[in-house]
Amino acid sequence: MQYYQGQSTLPRLVTFLRSVGVAISKRQLQRLLTDKQESFIAEAQDVLRAGLQTSPYVSVDDTGARHAGKNGYCTQIGNDWFTWFGTRSSKSRLNFLELLRAGHTDYVLNDAAYGYMRKHALPAPLIASLAAQPETVFADQATWLAHLDRLGFTKLDVTPDPVRIATEGALWGCVQSHKFLCDAVVLSDDAGQFNVGKHALCWVHAERLVHKLDTFTDKHRAAQTQVRGLIWDFYADLKAYRRKPGPRRAGALRKRFDRIFLRRTGFATLDRLLKRLHANKAELLMVLDQPQTPLHTNGSENDIRCYVTRRKVSAGTRSDVGRDCRDAFLGLAKTCDKLGIAAWDYLGSRLKVAGHMVIQPLDRYVRGRFRPA
Repeated sequence: MQYYQGQSTLPRLVTFLRSVGVAISKRQLQRLLTDKQESFIAEAQDVLRAGLQTSPYVSVDDTGARHAGKNGYCTQIGNDWFTWFGTRSSKSRLNFLELLRAGHTDYVLNDAAYGYMRKHALPAPLIASLAAQPETVFADQATWLAHLDRLGFTKLDVTPDPVRIATEGALWGCVQSHKFLCDAVVLSDDAGQFNVGKHALCWVHAERLVHKLDTFTDKHRAAQTQVRGLIWDFYADLKAYRRKPGPRRAGALRKRFDRIFLRRTGFATLDRLLKRLHANKAELLMVLDQPQTPLHTNGSENDIRCYVTRRKVSAGTRSDVGRDCRDAFLGLAKTCDKLGIAAWDYLGSRLKVAGHMVIQPLDRYVRGRFRPA
């Protein structure tokens, strides 16, 4: 609890334990924190699966991470009921789709996979060649890549890369086959790797583009101020819509969105930005179709802050076990906090400390959306 939730360092914990009479070395303490913690890592995975299967939306973000002496990225997935972290060497969409499989390793060709491939411009003859084969489920990456090699995908030197698009499609097919994100919205800050399934955008990040725009004349500043005011007034009405949705109000808000983002201010840079934001209309107005979707990614920003603090305190990890333990315990601590469970009680229950209350597996609380008695 002191190491993961209290964000203390290993040397300080060793000093503390020795000061109260415990004879322990730094290496012994490190082993206590990371060895034989597979049950906690598995529980964190179960929490992710429960969240992806039952939540109406998930909010996502990522930040830099150091592992094994190399730069990497930690991805956060969560909402009001759970948090999960996963550190990998890449922040690509391929990596994000692999994380969304929540520990499953299969690749699946189904309607969702073919739909993804068509949306991302994989040529129709290549899709047809995949659909003509009897195999639809592949146990692991090696089996899947061997299948693509037999069909000649690896020999094609074209854009977009057919191996990458087909692999992303098969991963999305796997996500859907396990009933993850079937009707849920993925909310992000407009980072391209998160644009999968039903995708929504953060209004705070969208408005920030207008706010940070460089202005050079009084006319430019006046136009910027006016547009910002219109956006924040519209944002306030979207918040009111979330509390009391209705089809007539949704139609009116869509028309108002067009009036704001199709206007011409005379400030060319601002006009181009407004046109760009208007192109994201469906993602910015996802809340009109699914009112439970938040208008911002503040939840993700708050969740990932604990990871950033851990990174500042202890830099990076060296072993895969250490990386997985850090991700799992930080996620479990955040999930406990959201469910109203004290981390002390959670650890006491898992470590079978006499007198502690019994805490059920956290994925049960996530599925049930209730606090323990």
